[in-house]
Amino acid sequence: MFNNVLDAVPNMPLAKWTDNATDWITESFSFLFDPVKEQFEKFMDVTSEALMGVPPLIIILVVAIIAFLISGKKFGLAVFSIIGLWLIYNQGLWDQLINTFTLVLLASILSVIIGVPIGILMSKSDIATAIITPILDFMQTMPAFVYLIPAVAFFGIGMVPGVFASLIFATPPTVRFTNLGIRQVSAELVEASEAFGSTGTQKLFKVELPMAKSTIMAGINQTVMLALSMVVIASMIGAPGLGRDVLSALQRAEAGAGFVAGIGIVILAIIMDRFTQNMNNRKEK
Repeated sequence: MFNNVLDAVPNMPLAKWTDNATDWITESFSFLFDPVKEQFEKFMDVTSEALMGVPPLIIILVVAIIAFLISGKKFGLAVFSIIGLWLIYNQGLWDQLINTFTLVLLASILSVIIGVPIGILMSKSDIATAIITPILDFMQTMPAFVYLIPAVAFFGIGMVPGVFASLIFATPPTVRFTNLGIRQVSAELVEASEAFGSTGTQKLFKVELPMAKSTIMAGINQTVMLALSMVVIASMIGAPGLGRDVLSALQRAEAGAGFVAGIGIVILAIIMDRFTQNMNNRKEK
């Protein structure tokens, strides 16, 4: 009986609707997608080539010096950065590392630029929170591989669709943590700023954002890590970098090559994670 009730409802052609919507968006906004893809590719190529033009030894030393300074003049992170980056260079993966770093850096920057204002909006409006929260849930729970489909449909193959997929996957933490951080600012402190005649903009930039900085930085840290986790997945649609080596090793069942490329990703992840964490700790102090 119950099955008959369920079967009485016709099948909804969700897949067909999605295909039609994707085709319509691709055709209607091709005038926007094509220039964006072209300009982003040029920018990322220029950035990668500029970094590759710098001698690896210089980059390693600069990273080590920055690590030493932001870690409170402790040698641990600096030494790890030197050994880790040297190992990547020693294994012939330096160019792939630069491409991966470029992809992660650009995706992270775009995620922060988009995520922080949306988080501020959510902190100021319960209606916006009610609307945006389900969207963030959808973005975080959808399998990352699914994002490759619209990315390829809109931007073709290459690094740009990889950045697009990483952007969708990595933005939610920045949005959520920005919203959380501002909402956790002491009400008494906000009232005091209002009592001194602060405008809404002054209250936001001089009270709420500085007080929420630690929480926001924690969200940015998570965004960077999520963007880096998309490296291997983005390689499936032509994004260059260490992920492509991992994918190639998987296809050829080359455990050694896959392990070495994976170690390179781990080293980059640890360095970027420690950098963002130490930057947050310095700001707290």
